[in-house]
Formats: sequence, C-alpha cells, structure tokens
Amino acid sequence: MKDVLVELERRRSTARQGGGTVRIDAQHKRGKLTARERIDVFLDEGSFEEFDMFVEHRCADFGMENNKIAGDGVVTGWGTVNGRTVYVFAKDFTVFGGSLSETHAQKIIKVQDMALKNRAPIIGFYDAGGARIQEGVAALGGYAEVFQRNVLASGVIPQISVIMGPCAGGDVYSPAMTDFIFMVRDTSYMFVTGPDVVKTVTNETVTAEELGGASIHSTKSSIADGAFDNDVEALLQMRRLIDLLPQSNTAEIPQIDSYQSIEEPDQSLDRLIPDNTHKPYDIKELIQKTSDEGDFFEIQQDFAKNIVCGLGRVEGRTVGFVANQPMVLAGVLDSDASRKAARFVRFCDCFGIPLVTFVDVPGFLPGTDQEYGGLIKHGAKLLFAYAEATVPKVTVITRKAFGGAYDVMASKHLRGDMNYAWPTAQIAVMGAKGAVEIIFRKDLDDPEKIAAHTKMYEDRFLSPFVAAERGYIDEVIMPHSTRPRIARALQMLRNKTLSNPWKKHDNIPL
Repeated sequence: MKDVLVELERRRSTARQGGGTVRIDAQHKRGKLTARERIDVFLDEGSFEEFDMFVEHRCADFGMENNKIAGDGVVTGWGTVNGRTVYVFAKDFTVFGGSLSETHAQKIIKVQDMALKNRAPIIGFYDAGGARIQEGVAALGGYAEVFQRNVLASGVIPQISVIMGPCAGGDVYSPAMTDFIFMVRDTSYMFVTGPDVVKTVTNETVTAEELGGASIHSTKSSIADGAFDNDVEALLQMRRLIDLLPQSNTAEIPQIDSYQSIEEPDQSLDRLIPDNTHKPYDIKELIQKTSDEGDFFEIQQDFAKNIVCGLGRVEGRTVGFVANQPMVLAGVLDSDASRKAARFVRFCDCFGIPLVTFVDVPGFLPGTDQEYGGLIKHGAKLLFAYAEATVPKVTVITRKAFGGAYDVMASKHLRGDMNYAWPTAQIAVMGAKGAVEIIFRKDLDDPEKIAAHTKMYEDRFLSPFVAAERGYIDEVIMPHSTRPRIARALQMLRNKTLSNPWKKHDNIPL
C-alpha cells in the first residue's frame, strides 16, 4: 500500500509541475501566473477539486507518442467563491503552449457538462495557442464540441472567459459565446488570424497588441467587457463579479447583508442636474448613490461611453443598471451604445436580475456614418431587448427623453413596471428649438415670435406632467428620494410573474 501511495504522490507532483520549472519561470518572467496559480487565487483557499489530473494525449504522429505530459495542457475542476460553487478550467501555456488536443477538449467538455447539470457558473482562464496542429481534425472536432456546450449553456448558467495570454484561432470563438470576456493589459490578446497571416494575406504589418490586445478589444471592437492591469487584479475582480451573479437561470438572486439605509434621502441629488439644460453631469454619481455603499461593477466602461451598464446591489440584492451618460455625446444613443446596452439587458433578463434604467437621452445620433452603419437595426436591438425582458423594470427619467429614444429606454409602453420622472424631466418628440423651427417655420424671421413660441412649447410639452397625465409616468419624484423609491419598487416587484408567448426562440435583429 505504501508503494502505491508514494507513486500517487509522485504522479501528482509531476502533474502539478506542468511543463516544468523552466517553462514556469518563463511564464513568471512575462508577468503571468501559471494555470494552477490562477485557480488558487480565484477560488476559496483549499476548495479546489481537480478532475483528470493524469489525462494524456493519444496522438502518435510527428513523434508526439514520446512527448506526453500529465494534464495535457488544461487544468479543470470545481471549487467555491465565498462558499458558492463554481466550475473552472485554466489553459496551461507551459504544456504544449496550452494548445487544444482531443483529450484536452474532452477535459473541458466534462467540466462544462457538470456545470450545466449542477446549475453553477463556469469560468475559463485562457492562455493558449489554438488547435494542436499535430492532431489535425481531431482537435477541430474537440473545439466544435466545446462550442456546442457553450450554446446549450447560454442563458442557463453564467459563463465567463478571462483572456490571460495568447488566444487565437478556435480559442477565440468559445469566449465569444460566453456572457462576459475580460482581458489583461499587455499580456493577453485575441484574434482569429495572427499578425503573420495578416501580413501574408493583406500585406498589413501589425503587432499582436495592435491586432488584438486588451486596448483594442475593450475600446474599439467591444469584444472585451473589461481590461485589468495584471493577473491578480483580474482574478480578484472575477470573484467580485461571481458574487453578483445567480448560480443559474432558476436560482435566486444573490443577497448579502446591507447596512445602508434605504429610508435616508440624499439631498445632494437635488443639485445633480445643472440649471442649463445643455450642461452635462455625471450619471455615474446617480448610480453610485442608488447602489448600496456606492458599489458598482461596470461592464464595458471603455466602450460606447455614452451609455453606462453594470451591476450593483439595492438592499443587498443584485440589480442591473443602464443609464445614458450626458458627459459623452450628451448621452445620445448610437449604434455602439445600443448594442452594448442590448446585450447587457438580455443578460440580466436571462438570469432574473432586475433592471434599473436612468434616462437622459436627446435621441439617436444623426448622420450618414450611423445610418450606413445600420443604426436602425442596432437601435432595434435595444428596443427588442427591453420589450422582451420580463424581469422587474424600474425607470427614472432625470432630464431629456426625446423622440424614439424615449420609447426605447424602458418606457411604460415596453412593459416598464414603475416609471418615475424627476421634476427636471423633459419628455417630447424633440427639443423646443427644433420643434419650433418646424411647427412655426413661417415665423423664423421674427425672433420675438420664435422666442414666444419656444416658451409656449417648453411650458406645454417639456414637462413630466404631460406624460404623467396620460399615465406614462407613474409618479414625479424628488431627486433626493430616488434610492428609497427604487428600493421600495423593487421590493414590491419581487414576486412579479410575466411570460412571453411560446416560441422556439425569438428572432432578434442581429
């Protein structure tokens, strides 16, 4: 028996070494943790249970039969984050560059199946070089099996991808189908084809960072939902995100103890809106003063900054926040902002997370760039997402709500449950200046008449009371009472039940 135990420990020790000390040292010199170190930082101490530690590849071509390493380039298993179950897999760059083989894929497939059966989140740490070329179509088939499970798990359990090194070829498509993708600055990148292939095919000279680095994907392509400075920061932020998410689409919303009163008004909000309606203000201040202890986990904060999306808590329960940002492009909706918010709204609806929407939107961005770029279809995505959502929806109009953008931003007409407005709210087809120039075109040469018409239009239409008279606004509230009113509305809506007509699936305008 003793010999068997010694052999077991020897094999475990060898497997934990991955590609060996030389490759581990090289990983550290690049500023990166190893696969096992990442799992240790992410999970609660001592909670990790590993699967398939001794699995080896079965390839017998190109001399691979003489080059086998236990684990085959990926570490899989489960553990806990603050006591809640989560499944993990981490690509090991020290073993065959983390490339995917048939057995490597089978290890990921096993943990995906277990996560889906047991209704718990799954998170993948990517640091890999794509498919293992020596295995050919067997590796490609393994990718497709992983992709299929990504699709089946979508909307059932949270799926998170963290890119912590190279991620190319087939390895980018699995993250692309998960709920969130996060990257590490300077050490991670994602692309379908690398710089060498780009140079050969298009004659473009580009570095890996310029082609698919964290700065590109978090600001331009919108592939990444966030970027962090190093591995440890990324892993700790993922623990924070997991705390905000339910275990599955049938699980309860996470709730923690809350020590901030919901009864206490915040008088500073009465001064948030400038007297000049053309002056900007930071909508994040309102979000932070509504969320418990000002805690707000923002999603895609560096992309489409004219809209803000993220997760927080109200009375200890997770809430999704969507808000127009007057500090950027006056909070106007464009194609990028519409896509960003639509995806976030659909995520929240998948997992039963209530939505709080703050509205200050002058309309959709005009121009040929937007129209040629498909603004109609992209704007429709956000409209579709809000209309489809059955979770509790609470909306507060702080200032402008003009044109079709008023409809799109979780209006009463899209089954908003509680729709409030501040006294500063302006709800109309368009601003007074534009409206008067159309309605009273014949008086454009008379400044006094135009001024009188503008004053009349502002008094008659740029007021929350017109909408309130029709029941489109449930109540006009004081800004300082925003957090208490939202909290009470969410309390009231906890048992909300609403279902859409049966369908195989919808056909959102992609």
